[in-house]
Amino acid sequence: MRSSLFDAANSERQTAERWALQSGKILRCALTPDSPEIISAAGAMVAYQGQMDFSYQGSGGGMRLLKKMATGEGANMMRTRGHGEIFYARQAHDVFLIQLEGEALTLNTSNVLAFDGSINWDIKSLGGAGFMAGGLFNLHLQGHGMVAVTSDGPPMLLDCSQQPTCVDPQAAVCWSANLAPQIKNDFKFGSLIGRGSGESFQLAFHGPGFVVVQPSEGVPVVRAGS
Repeated sequence: MRSSLFDAANSERQTAERWALQSGKILRCALTPDSPEIISAAGAMVAYQGQMDFSYQGSGGGMRLLKKMATGEGANMMRTRGHGEIFYARQAHDVFLIQLEGEALTLNTSNVLAFDGSINWDIKSLGGAGFMAGGLFNLHLQGHGMVAVTSDGPPMLLDCSQQPTCVDPQAAVCWSANLAPQIKNDFKFGSLIGRGSGESFQLAFHGPGFVVVQPSEGVPVVRAGS
Protein backbone atom coordinates (compact mmCIF):
# COMPACT_ATOMS: atom_id res chain seq x y z
CA MET A 1 0.00 0.00 0.00
CA ARG A 2 1.45 3.38 -1.01
CA SER A 3 0.37 6.88 -0.01
CA SER A 4 1.87 10.11 1.31
CA LEU A 5 -0.53 9.55 4.18
CA PHE A 6 1.95 6.99 5.52
CA ASP A 7 4.96 9.33 5.44
CA ALA A 8 7.10 9.33 8.57
CA ALA A 9 6.20 13.00 9.08
CA ASN A 10 2.64 11.90 9.92
CA SER A 11 3.66 9.27 12.47
CA GLU A 12 3.41 9.73 16.21
CA ARG A 13 6.46 11.54 17.53
CA GLN A 14 8.06 9.50 20.28
CA THR A 15 9.33 11.68 23.11
CA ALA A 16 10.02 11.41 26.81
CA GLU A 17 8.30 14.74 27.46
CA ARG A 18 4.94 14.71 29.21
CA TRP A 19 3.54 17.47 26.97
CA ALA A 20 4.59 17.63 23.32
CA LEU A 21 3.13 18.92 20.08
CA GLN A 22 2.71 16.24 17.45
CA SER A 23 2.12 19.01 14.94
CA GLY A 24 0.88 22.56 15.19
CA LYS A 25 -2.63 21.12 15.52
CA ILE A 26 -2.38 18.06 17.80
CA LEU A 27 -1.12 17.83 21.39
CA ARG A 28 0.27 14.62 22.88
CA CYS A 29 0.26 14.11 26.66
CA ALA A 30 1.89 11.15 28.42
CA LEU A 31 0.26 9.81 31.57
CA THR A 32 1.50 7.36 34.20
CA PRO A 33 -0.25 6.19 37.38
CA ASP A 34 2.03 8.51 39.37
CA SER A 35 1.74 11.61 37.17
CA PRO A 36 -0.75 14.43 37.76
CA GLU A 37 -4.09 14.07 36.06
CA ILE A 38 -5.01 16.27 33.12
CA ILE A 39 -8.02 18.55 32.95
CA SER A 40 -9.21 19.18 29.41
CA ALA A 41 -12.05 20.73 27.47
CA ALA A 42 -14.77 18.15 26.92
CA GLY A 43 -14.58 16.80 23.38
CA ALA A 44 -10.93 17.79 22.95
CA MET A 45 -9.65 14.20 23.08
CA VAL A 46 -9.16 12.81 19.56
CA ALA A 47 -7.28 9.57 20.37
CA TYR A 48 -5.45 7.70 23.12
CA GLN A 49 -3.23 4.67 23.56
CA GLY A 50 -3.08 2.61 26.73
CA GLN A 51 -5.54 2.63 29.63
CA MET A 52 -7.37 5.87 30.45
CA ASP A 53 -9.98 6.79 33.03
CA PHE A 54 -12.21 9.73 32.12
CA SER A 55 -14.44 11.53 34.59
CA TYR A 56 -16.48 14.71 34.78
CA GLN A 57 -14.56 17.67 36.18
CA GLY A 58 -16.69 18.98 39.02
CA SER A 59 -16.80 22.66 39.83
CA GLY A 60 -15.34 22.14 43.30
CA GLY A 61 -18.30 23.50 45.23
CA GLY A 62 -18.74 26.89 46.83
CA MET A 63 -18.64 29.94 44.57
CA ARG A 64 -17.36 27.89 41.63
CA LEU A 65 -20.46 25.73 41.82
CA LEU A 66 -22.71 28.80 41.81
CA LYS A 67 -20.81 30.25 38.84
CA LYS A 68 -21.08 26.97 36.97
CA MET A 69 -24.82 26.81 37.58
CA ALA A 70 -25.23 30.37 36.32
CA THR A 71 -22.91 30.15 33.32
CA GLY A 72 -22.44 26.53 32.36
CA GLU A 73 -18.68 27.05 32.56
CA GLY A 74 -16.78 24.22 34.24
CA ALA A 75 -19.40 21.70 33.07
CA ASN A 76 -17.46 21.32 29.83
CA MET A 77 -14.22 19.94 31.25
CA MET A 78 -12.98 16.41 31.89
CA ARG A 79 -10.42 14.82 34.19
CA THR A 80 -8.16 12.12 32.76
CA ARG A 81 -5.97 9.63 34.63
CA GLY A 82 -4.22 6.61 33.23
CA HIS A 83 -1.16 5.04 31.70
CA GLY A 84 -0.34 5.79 28.08
CA GLU A 85 -0.64 8.67 25.66
CA ILE A 86 -3.63 10.90 24.99
CA PHE A 87 -4.04 13.28 22.06
CA TYR A 88 -5.98 16.54 22.06
CA ALA A 89 -7.09 18.88 19.27
CA ARG A 90 -9.89 21.32 18.48
CA GLN A 91 -11.21 22.01 14.97
CA ALA A 92 -7.69 22.02 13.49
CA HIS A 93 -6.83 25.15 15.50
CA ASP A 94 -3.20 25.95 16.28
CA VAL A 95 -2.04 24.62 19.67
CA PHE A 96 0.40 26.43 21.97
CA LEU A 97 1.95 25.35 25.28
CA ILE A 98 2.44 27.72 28.21
CA GLN A 99 4.57 26.71 31.20
CA LEU A 100 3.30 28.33 34.39
CA GLU A 101 5.96 28.75 37.06
CA GLY A 102 3.82 30.23 39.80
CA GLU A 103 2.32 32.93 37.59
CA ALA A 104 -1.35 33.46 36.85
CA LEU A 105 -3.07 33.58 33.48
CA THR A 106 -6.61 34.35 32.33
CA LEU A 107 -8.01 32.43 29.36
CA ASN A 108 -11.05 32.66 27.18
CA THR A 109 -12.84 29.41 28.04
CA SER A 110 -13.34 28.60 24.34
CA ASN A 111 -9.55 28.57 23.86
CA VAL A 112 -8.72 26.21 26.73
CA LEU A 113 -7.52 22.82 25.47
CA ALA A 114 -5.96 21.16 28.56
CA PHE A 115 -3.88 21.85 31.67
CA ASP A 116 -2.17 20.02 34.50
CA GLY A 117 -4.49 19.09 37.33
CA SER A 118 -1.97 20.53 39.80
CA ILE A 119 -2.83 24.06 38.62
CA ASN A 120 -5.36 26.04 40.67
CA TRP A 121 -8.31 27.28 38.61
CA ASP A 122 -11.40 29.41 39.07
CA ILE A 123 -14.16 30.90 36.95
CA LYS A 124 -14.05 34.69 36.71
CA SER A 125 -16.72 37.01 35.37
CA LEU A 126 -16.13 40.37 33.75
CA GLY A 127 -18.04 43.06 35.58
CA GLY A 128 -20.59 44.91 33.48
CA ALA A 129 -20.59 42.30 30.74
CA GLY A 130 -23.73 40.46 31.76
CA PHE A 131 -26.24 42.79 30.10
CA MET A 132 -24.27 43.64 26.98
CA ALA A 133 -22.61 40.31 26.27
CA GLY A 134 -25.00 37.78 27.70
CA GLY A 135 -22.31 37.10 30.27
CA LEU A 136 -18.55 36.93 29.82
CA PHE A 137 -16.78 34.32 31.93
CA ASN A 138 -13.15 33.28 31.75
CA LEU A 139 -10.83 30.77 33.37
CA HIS A 140 -8.22 31.98 35.85
CA LEU A 141 -5.24 29.62 36.23
CA GLN A 142 -2.37 29.92 38.69
CA GLY A 143 0.40 27.63 39.89
CA HIS A 144 3.00 25.32 38.45
CA GLY A 145 2.31 23.20 35.41
CA MET A 146 1.59 23.18 31.70
CA VAL A 147 -1.33 24.81 29.93
CA ALA A 148 -2.37 24.14 26.33
CA VAL A 149 -4.37 26.82 24.51
CA THR A 150 -5.71 27.00 20.99
CA SER A 151 -5.80 29.83 18.49
CA ASP A 152 -7.98 29.88 15.39
CA GLY A 153 -5.10 30.90 13.15
CA PRO A 154 -1.70 32.50 13.86
CA PRO A 155 -2.01 34.57 17.07
CA MET A 156 -0.89 38.13 17.69
CA LEU A 157 0.69 39.28 20.97
CA LEU A 158 -0.19 42.84 22.02
CA ASP A 159 1.56 44.89 24.70
CA CYS A 160 -1.06 46.69 26.80
CA SER A 161 1.34 48.80 28.85
CA GLN A 162 1.90 51.64 26.39
CA GLN A 163 -1.67 52.53 25.43
CA PRO A 164 -5.25 51.26 25.82
CA THR A 165 -5.83 48.08 23.82
CA CYS A 166 -9.34 47.05 22.76
CA VAL A 167 -10.10 43.49 21.64
CA ASP A 168 -13.19 41.69 20.39
CA PRO A 169 -14.20 39.31 23.23
CA GLN A 170 -14.35 36.32 20.88
CA ALA A 171 -10.89 37.10 19.48
CA ALA A 172 -9.14 37.29 22.88
CA VAL A 173 -7.28 34.03 23.60
CA CYS A 174 -5.60 34.82 26.92
CA TRP A 175 -4.10 37.71 28.86
CA SER A 176 -2.05 38.65 31.90
CA ALA A 177 -4.07 37.86 35.01
CA ASN A 178 -3.13 41.20 36.59
CA LEU A 179 -5.06 43.02 33.86
CA ALA A 180 -8.71 43.81 34.60
CA PRO A 181 -10.38 44.37 31.22
CA GLN A 182 -13.32 46.74 31.07
CA ILE A 183 -16.30 46.59 28.73
CA LYS A 184 -16.04 49.35 26.14
CA ASN A 185 -18.99 50.24 23.92
CA ASP A 186 -18.31 52.28 20.79
CA PHE A 187 -21.93 52.29 19.66
CA LYS A 188 -24.98 54.21 20.74
CA PHE A 189 -27.37 52.17 22.83
CA GLY A 190 -30.01 52.04 20.10
CA SER A 191 -27.56 50.46 17.67
CA LEU A 192 -27.12 47.44 19.99
CA ILE A 193 -30.73 46.32 19.53
CA GLY A 194 -30.76 43.30 17.27
CA ARG A 195 -26.99 43.26 16.87
CA GLY A 196 -25.12 39.99 17.28
CA SER A 197 -21.75 41.35 16.21
CA GLY A 198 -18.88 41.45 18.65
CA GLU A 199 -17.98 44.90 17.31
CA SER A 200 -20.81 46.36 19.42
CA PHE A 201 -18.50 46.12 22.45
CA GLN A 202 -14.88 45.31 23.19
CA LEU A 203 -12.63 44.34 26.06
CA ALA A 204 -10.41 47.29 26.96
CA PHE A 205 -7.00 46.43 28.45
CA HIS A 206 -4.52 48.92 29.87
CA GLY A 207 -1.56 48.26 32.16
CA PRO A 208 1.62 46.21 32.39
CA GLY A 209 0.85 42.98 30.62
CA PHE A 210 -0.20 41.36 27.36
CA VAL A 211 -3.21 40.03 25.52
CA VAL A 212 -3.07 37.32 22.85
CA VAL A 213 -5.48 37.78 19.93
CA GLN A 214 -6.53 35.21 17.33
CA PRO A 215 -7.44 36.20 13.74
CA SER A 216 -10.98 34.90 14.20
CA GLU A 217 -14.10 35.73 16.16
CA GLY A 218 -15.01 32.07 16.49
CA VAL A 219 -17.99 30.18 15.16
CA PRO A 220 -21.01 32.50 14.74
CA VAL A 221 -23.81 31.87 17.22
CA VAL A 222 -26.96 30.66 15.45
CA ARG A 223 -30.14 31.74 17.20
CA ALA A 224 -33.58 30.21 16.78
CA GLY A 225 -35.52 31.89 14.03
CA SER A 226 -32.43 33.44 12.44
